[in-house]
Amino acid sequence: MRKDYLAFFLSLFLSRLADQILLFIVPLVVFQTTQSASWAGLAFFVESLPRFLAFPLCGALCDKYAPVRILHVSQVCRAVLCLLAMAFHGLFGGMAWLVGLSALCGVLTTQGIMAREVLMPHIFQHYSYTKTLSYSQIADQTGWVLGPLLAALMLEAWTWPWVVLWAAGLFLLADLSMLAWQRLSGITVAVSEPHQGVWVQPIKVALRHIRDRAALQKIITLAVGVNLLVGVTLATSAAMVMGQYGAGKEAYAGLQAAGALTTILILVVMARVPLSLRLLGGAGYSMIAIGAFVCAISPTLIGYGVGFLLIVTFDKVFNVYMRTLRQRVIPPRDFGKTVGVITLLNNLSQPMAGLLVALLAAHLRLQTVILLLAVLTSLLGVVAWWWFAERHHPTPTSVHKVDQHAGQ
Repeated sequence: MRKDYLAFFLSLFLSRLADQILLFIVPLVVFQTTQSASWAGLAFFVESLPRFLAFPLCGALCDKYAPVRILHVSQVCRAVLCLLAMAFHGLFGGMAWLVGLSALCGVLTTQGIMAREVLMPHIFQHYSYTKTLSYSQIADQTGWVLGPLLAALMLEAWTWPWVVLWAAGLFLLADLSMLAWQRLSGITVAVSEPHQGVWVQPIKVALRHIRDRAALQKIITLAVGVNLLVGVTLATSAAMVMGQYGAGKEAYAGLQAAGALTTILILVVMARVPLSLRLLGGAGYSMIAIGAFVCAISPTLIGYGVGFLLIVTFDKVFNVYMRTLRQRVIPPRDFGKTVGVITLLNNLSQPMAGLLVALLAAHLRLQTVILLLAVLTSLLGVVAWWWFAERHHPTPTSVHKVDQHAGQ
């Protein structure tokens, strides 16, 4: 692989590694401190909601300003915020600094995600978009593998503020890798519409594309169902592993790492073996729903682990399906702003799942909450696949026309 590609993927890996460390320690520290699944669910809601609300603005910014510059700002600011939050924690104490840091870093992570989304078609023009997504998500998932393991190891040696400082260093290394990629590749991405604002007009454009394209309406509906289950899994996994099943944080870290490893394996297969979009979407959604039912009814940690692995692994399969389909039907000049609004609509159900856990866990068993959301996701899937049937999809001719337009 070319050196500039390696530098790009290394930056993606290091950024994800640092972000995953923060995501891992927030519910863990909150649950260990409070011994409350409701508080852990509420912390997940607070840290995850801002990152999803920021998608429309971040997407519009990527159409207005150079995405490489936006990516640099994202990584440097996350490092600075880690340092500032730990300085305030040293002065005043409390966990609020950790949750607030994760929320702010989440917004900047969104900014970085959108910048990379806009960059990738320009960087890997000789690869198919599905193959590019598979390779990029391998780097991303490697961060998911090592993030929980590295965080758990560091928590054995240091308190969590020191772990946050290490995350700051990783963000800085990610930015240095981006600088290396920029120097090696020499790629520049033209700004689509520098005259536009970043508020009302971009959102109107994005909503018009969603209104006019049934394929986008379908993947939004399906993604809402997927993210309900991903959200409830992220919000409850610490409480389930260490509370419901009485295991230690090593088992929690190991389960997270196992999920990332299985995801990497399936992404490698997807990068090498051509698979139809219908298969990716159908298998991804179905296996996520099955995994949630397994988590909800399993009396043992092993059974819960199987369900957990199905959810986190096939979430990435569905993600490749969703991102490939929307790249085919969204005009390049409006890609950032439209994907920003779509991602917001897709992912609002994740923090809502955390809020539901916070509200319901005091009255219902966690497995009952998971079961209720699994039923809701299954119903959403049936409605989406029935309502947006094949006759509502773009015909091969229309998709071909979109692809021709994208190349102009």
